[in-house]
Order: sequence, then C-alpha cells, then structure tokens
Amino acid sequence: MSAGRRAFVAASILALGAAGGAAWGQGAYPSKTIRIVVPYAAGGSTDVLARMIGTHMAQAWGQPVVVDNRLGAGGAIGTEAVAKSPADGYTVLMAITAMIQAPALNPKLPYDPFKDFVPVSQVGFSQNLLLVPASLPANNVREFVALAKAPGKGLSFASFGNATSPHLYGELMNQRAGIRMVHVPYKGAALALNDLFAGQVDAVFVDMGSARPHLGSGKVKALAITGAQRASFLPDVPTMGESGYSGFEPNGWFGLFVPAGTPPEIVRKLSAETARIVRLPEVAERFAGLGINPLGSTSDEFAAVLRADAPKWAQIVKAANIKID
Repeated sequence: MSAGRRAFVAASILALGAAGGAAWGQGAYPSKTIRIVVPYAAGGSTDVLARMIGTHMAQAWGQPVVVDNRLGAGGAIGTEAVAKSPADGYTVLMAITAMIQAPALNPKLPYDPFKDFVPVSQVGFSQNLLLVPASLPANNVREFVALAKAPGKGLSFASFGNATSPHLYGELMNQRAGIRMVHVPYKGAALALNDLFAGQVDAVFVDMGSARPHLGSGKVKALAITGAQRASFLPDVPTMGESGYSGFEPNGWFGLFVPAGTPPEIVRKLSAETARIVRLPEVAERFAGLGINPLGSTSDEFAAVLRADAPKWAQIVKAANIKID
C-alpha cells in the first residue's frame, strides 16, 4: 500500500471514530443524576411542577432527578447557583416570570437572565384574575375605573409583596386607566385574599391557582383576566384587553433553563422530554388543579416569549418607580 493510500485509510478510520464518539456522547446523556434547582420554598407551585417533571424524567431516562430548593433573595440565590454551574445539562433551573422582571428591579443582579442561561422549555403559564369584593359596586372594569375616579373615592389594591407580579399588574392598571389605587402589600396570597373578602382592600390581581377555590363562594367578583385569551373554564370573564386596557397580555410562566454554553443537543433532548411529560393526561390534570396551563414549548419558542415580555415588565417598573425592599 502506498504512503498516500495508508494516510487516506488512517484519516478515514479517525473520522469514523470521531463520528462514533460524538454519536455515543450525545446518546450517553444523561448518565448521572440531574439536579433541578428551585429557587423557592418546597410545596409551592414551582416546586410541585419541578417534582412532577423530575419524577417522569427519571422514569423515562433511568437516572435520578433530584429537586434542590435554594431559597433567598427573591430567587436570586438559587438562580445564581445555576448560572455558575457546569454547562453540561446536569443542573437545571425551574424559574418563574420574576426571573426576567428582576433586572429592572435590581440592576446589580449577579447574573444576566439572557446571557447566562439558555431557555429549555416554557413548562406552563398562569393567568391572573382581577378580583374585587362582592360588595364593591362595580361589575366590570369600566365601572371599577369610574368608581376609582369618583370624587372623594380612593381605591386600594393588594399584592403578595412588593415587586411581585400582582404589584406590577396593579401599577399597570394605574398607568393604563389613569387612576391612583394605593398599593397594600401582603406576605402571601392567603392574607391578601382574606382582607379582600372583608373589604379591607378593593382589588387584587391574583393567580388562577389562588383564586379558583373562591370563585363560587359569593365573596368575590372576577372583573377581568390577564392574557390574550379568556380562560376556558371562565368563558364569561373578559380579558383586560377586551375590557379596554392593553398591556396585560404577558402571562406568568414557569420554565426550565440551563447554564449558557450547554450543548444544543442536550437542550433539545431536555426540551423534547419536558414537552412529552407536560402533555401526559395525568400531568395536565394536575397542572389544571394548580390553575396552570400546560405548554411544553421549544427552546426557541420560549426565548421569543422572554424577549417580548422583558421590556414590558421593565416599562411598568420604571413608570411606577418600583424598588425592591
């Protein structure tokens, strides 16, 4: 065999070996424990969704999937931990809308949600209802706004804490309607809703999961819903847009992320498996019980949502001069 022929054969063998090695490397994931970091307390919706997805992922892939609750700084501690983790697909973040609201609220964040992460999948989304006490003399948004503008009548709105989504929605309502509701922050949904029932506050934008158990109680009225479409199980409740007020289209979301630099084939595998899981009938049913719409988007689809929504939240924060406590 000539020297040229030997070189050609050697190069071919190396090429085949490299291709086989690459294929093996892609097929090997996952080969060890996957950790899903939840930057919030155990028992909340974010934690429950992470555990559901982790359980089904472990069953399908034959590798352990553990949920790691890393609390603190409004989710920033757990989020930063993932940003600084190896970009190998074994550390995954389960985040919520606050992740892209945070930069406008805190310019000194130790991470950039767009530069330091790759979106995997929008797991699901939740709409918010504008609730008022049953005793309030307003049956739709226009009547509510008219009441807020009436001489000598000042209204208030509750939130689940400063700089939370209910706070931002309330400030957006002030901006869009030209009213000046007073913000009353609470430490969680239960306390806010109790005072709403008692008429101590006049309104709240509340997530579907927290609102749903009370909708037939006779204690509250749902005037409108955020998002671009009405909720299928509340067909008579109009959207804020249908009520004459734009800007309320962004939904609260739950989504998975991995550190920037994670190989695209791993991102695609995680995304496809997440989509499969959230569309399982038993999983979709549990989502519905939490007031969450299952989705399971691709990485690119989720990235488009993030790019569209981030400047909208930032505008609300800037216009209302909202600061983190």
